[in-house]
Amino acid sequence: MKWSKHIRTFGLLTLAVVLSLPGCQQSAEDQAVTTSESLDTPIVIQHQLGTTTLTQRPHRVAVLDMNEADFLDQLNVPIAGMTKDYVPHFLEGYKTDEAVKDLGAITQPNLERIYTLKPDLILMTSLQANHYDALSEIAPTLHFDINYRDSESGHIQAVKQHLQDLGHIFNKEALAQQKIAELEAKVAQARHITEGRPEKALIVMHNNGAFSSFGVQSRYGFVFEALGVQPASTDEESSLHGQPITSEFIHQANPDIIYIIDRTAVMERRPVITSTQISNPLLRQTRAWKHGHVVFVDADAWYITAASLTSLNIVIDEVISGYQH
Repeated sequence: MKWSKHIRTFGLLTLAVVLSLPGCQQSAEDQAVTTSESLDTPIVIQHQLGTTTLTQRPHRVAVLDMNEADFLDQLNVPIAGMTKDYVPHFLEGYKTDEAVKDLGAITQPNLERIYTLKPDLILMTSLQANHYDALSEIAPTLHFDINYRDSESGHIQAVKQHLQDLGHIFNKEALAQQKIAELEAKVAQARHITEGRPEKALIVMHNNGAFSSFGVQSRYGFVFEALGVQPASTDEESSLHGQPITSEFIHQANPDIIYIIDRTAVMERRPVITSTQISNPLLRQTRAWKHGHVVFVDADAWYITAASLTSLNIVIDEVISGYQH
């Protein structure tokens, strides 16, 4: 079916308690409910947290990150269960689909629910890294090597490699290669527009009236490195939620383009702010504001994901729009 931080560690001891609870022991009948396709040659994938080995083609996949959910959606691979606390609008069908089990929160997955699901593959990112050992006790667990703190180097390549790995795992190599080619074309489209352009951009996050900035070495570093956008400031350090900034900082940077990510809209599940809701006089004095080059971006794509096919297409389109207003 296609529907186009940090973590408190339970640990292996908690998992052992979960496995010993009444009703949690897996019976032979339960094991025989479905049959996976055996692989002639095991699939072995190296990643930052270790090595994942698969001897069977997975058919019950637990997804703990929305980037992973989008990958499977794009590859037409069914999802058995996923975290459902923050589901982007382009995957919203999964949130209400009772056949897709709720596995808790992105930063706090429910280990008991995951075990009960009986997955044969678990997909995760660094946001669940503290749970890797416990998850690996339940089923083979694959870590998506994406850097949420500094995407300056290798962000697009990591997405492409992971997509290729998933294509291999699910016997969807041709479709995965097609999606990779489409992503490469999209990146090339952005670079064609940004190449040689003098405009400098600032990426800021809005959070209940306060702002933070994301520079070259940040979770949005790929916007500068891979898409060719010129940064208006290079002072920020690597960070997940950006460096707090003042209105004076934005005014002094005087960017030609401003991309605003409304974190409050995501966390409080409300519409993204608009220009009429920002009365900051210093912000309104920037070149970006005066010339109509302020882009209020898709917060779901930029904040919840930004490392999957659908989200990157949205991000790239919005980056391009900053040059076209």
